[in-house]
Amino acid sequence: MTGTVTLPPSLVESYRARSGLFPALPGLLPGLPGGWDELTGGSDELQPGWADVAAVLDGIGRHGLPALSASVDRLLEDEGVSYIPVGTRADGPPGIVRRWPVDPVPLIVDGDDWGRLESALVQRSTLLDAVLTDIYGRRSLIRRGLLPPELVFRHDHYLRAAHGIRIPGRHQLFFHAVDLCRGPGGDFLVLGDRAQAPSGSGYAMAGRRVISRVLPQLYRRSAPRSLGTYFHAMRGALQAVAPAGAEDARVVVLSPGTHSETAFDQAFLASLLGVPLVESADLTVRGGRVWMRAMGRYEPVDVVLRRVDADYSDPLDLRPDSALGVVGLVEACRRGTVTVVNTLGSGAVENPGLLPYLPALARDLLGEDLAMPSIPTWWCGDPDARGYVLSHLDDLIIKPTGVGMPLVPQRMSAAEKDELRLRILADPARWVGQEHAPFSEAPTVQGAELAARRVGMRTFLVAHQSGYVVMPGALGRVIKDDVLPHTILAGGAVAAKDVWVRSSGVDSRASAAYRRTEDSEDLVPPVEMAAAVSPRVLEDLFWLGRYAERTEDLTRLLSSARDVADTYRYRAGDAGAGAVQVLLDAVTRVSASGLGFPPGVDLMDQMRRLVLDSGVPGTVSHALSGLHETARSVRDQLSGDTWMVLAGVDRSVADLAAAGQDTGAQLQATHAAVISGMLALSGLASENMVRDPGWYLMDIGRRVERAQQLSALLQATLTVGHAAEVEATVIDAVLVVTESGVTYRRRYRGHLQVGTVLELLLLDQGNPRALAYQISTIGDALRRLPDASGTSRPERIVEDISSRLRRAGPGVMDDVDATGRRSELADFLAGIHESLRSLADAVAAQHFFRSRAMLPLGPLGPGGSGAAGSGAMS
Repeated sequence: MTGTVTLPPSLVESYRARSGLFPALPGLLPGLPGGWDELTGGSDELQPGWADVAAVLDGIGRHGLPALSASVDRLLEDEGVSYIPVGTRADGPPGIVRRWPVDPVPLIVDGDDWGRLESALVQRSTLLDAVLTDIYGRRSLIRRGLLPPELVFRHDHYLRAAHGIRIPGRHQLFFHAVDLCRGPGGDFLVLGDRAQAPSGSGYAMAGRRVISRVLPQLYRRSAPRSLGTYFHAMRGALQAVAPAGAEDARVVVLSPGTHSETAFDQAFLASLLGVPLVESADLTVRGGRVWMRAMGRYEPVDVVLRRVDADYSDPLDLRPDSALGVVGLVEACRRGTVTVVNTLGSGAVENPGLLPYLPALARDLLGEDLAMPSIPTWWCGDPDARGYVLSHLDDLIIKPTGVGMPLVPQRMSAAEKDELRLRILADPARWVGQEHAPFSEAPTVQGAELAARRVGMRTFLVAHQSGYVVMPGALGRVIKDDVLPHTILAGGAVAAKDVWVRSSGVDSRASAAYRRTEDSEDLVPPVEMAAAVSPRVLEDLFWLGRYAERTEDLTRLLSSARDVADTYRYRAGDAGAGAVQVLLDAVTRVSASGLGFPPGVDLMDQMRRLVLDSGVPGTVSHALSGLHETARSVRDQLSGDTWMVLAGVDRSVADLAAAGQDTGAQLQATHAAVISGMLALSGLASENMVRDPGWYLMDIGRRVERAQQLSALLQATLTVGHAAEVEATVIDAVLVVTESGVTYRRRYRGHLQVGTVLELLLLDQGNPRALAYQISTIGDALRRLPDASGTSRPERIVEDISSRLRRAGPGVMDDVDATGRRSELADFLAGIHESLRSLADAVAAQHFFRSRAMLPLGPLGPGGSGAAGSGAMS
């Protein structure tokens, strides 16, 4: 809808009262110009495309706004959309994972405005592509005096080792992102260019999925242009830049790992593209080309979509202290056996010192005027520009041309300004002065109000055979009131916004990119199972299965011990009351947490701590942390519903933490929610995952963990004889923990005997909770792996355990000796537990590339197995 549409009265009251944003914001610099109003353009009429949004918000009203925000937050949690705050090093200690915030109100861009913007963006990418090609090639721009040499060669992201490296095709700048804002008159201005390894396209798609579900009627009525065409174009473009001769090119996304600030964005992008997400340990260079480690072999890699900063990409030729790169990657690029995008050294065109030179470069290289201006910028390496900057410090932001944070002189003391002047004079080529960005303002939800907040956006482009393709949307950002951000994505933002581009006709460029690249009717052959995942992924899936099972089993034990303790809380004199201490001791021994129940300790507080204290190995929260970490590491392997299940579990644990005076009801509810969540994960794995090597390793991890937990539980509860009433209560609790009570009562008609319990839980191959069932299932999974031989060490250990189970006599193990112990049972369980540890070690040695030392689990000391695997928290 276009034309004059009057704002609904309720929005006039809640929104217009907060317009005229800049003068009203506390903490901002005085003298900033008023911002462009995205909703009204500074008039009493709606801008094109905003009428439907205003009508929906008016219908929701103040009382509905908090619920709208809560719905968005809930969906983001269910989708597992997260980030790690900027400042956490990807190769350093783990950061705090936070939910990615998204404002419910989309940012609307009219189709005509977008058409002009799109043309300007394509021109800008084409220009920077020409600059990038020149500075790593002929360097004619420097020789002809169009670019100062120190502006190029002294930039932190200029890599001399990348000189002469070219990627196939027309373009050397493959990915390009442009940070934008609107000036006071509504025209778009460039804040900066991102060409190192641009982040955010995955977040943009995730935001679109959430907002389209929260506001489905508005989404259908507004019909914004789809973002899917961009990712389809990206898939085709990646195939097109593979080295010559590569058929059905293998593409991978190289990630710094789960501790990267934008780990979700990287994993989600890999999922959207349908390519493996890899880390440095997954790749190796042999014979001058890049290979991915697979099960027992190496698979060639043709294209690497790089999300690791270029100087970290190769510790041999670039940065020797990097743990994130692949040794020999630069040499492989030189030989042309692999294509790395963005190309190594592309970050050099992010230099803000280039901005003043772009108008002249556009005329020289393209024969055109620059269509979209940048924020006015002065490079201090030029004497005239330096003089202007030094005399107008209070009116500018001072930025380093390379790595570093921007400085705001107006917020400095006189002494600090003098020091800044000296720094600029000492090394002027390293600094620019830039005007403050005049961000526009748009409606955002703040509690029960619709408030005006500053907004910017990041746009994305990819080089295609037909030219640059622009994502028909963007990653919008709501800027903090008292912050002057230096990029759209890093810092200074309070939430993201979904940017909707109104359709204004057929997008011929995106449509051409979207068409099938081949007309052949032949079906594309699938990737072999053994080549689909790396040993690092196999290891993380193995530990995913273990952490899920550990969380479930420990929670079941805690729940059963709590129930028995509640039963005898006020009946300490009953004959069966001794079972309480037996089960509490079992909790301490099986969890190996060190959190016991000595006399005087508050039982409920200790139970809560065993759930909530993530800093103590052996607690539920610690196991959940490992589960989350491994799941994030293999996000591209998992069903999207995984995150909905984990989010529900997290909310229940958070409710327990928030409960003040809990009488036990909230603890019980949390136990139930955690168990339910782990069962749901098991169901997802069973019904939604393809039976490939990753699935079998995950199932082996689950079965090994269940077997170890069972042997530790029986060791802690049944190896010592007790009075009949105590033993009956303990047996009941063990059957509850092992989810075998119904089967036992039906099979043995309610008679409680240790021997029959052992028969059901150790030897019954038809009981999915029995030890024999776990061993049989592990053996079957090992035989289904591509490198199965029948004589491998894991298979031999499984056969040895199976043989011992066949020879076991539950009636004999039931006997209590003169010391009051079931010594034969204790010895048998200790041997089984040690063999299970050996089995886990053997699986790791055969199938994982970087297995780590394992921590003890259970009462048997070093014989247990409980460490984090690759990427897991330990």
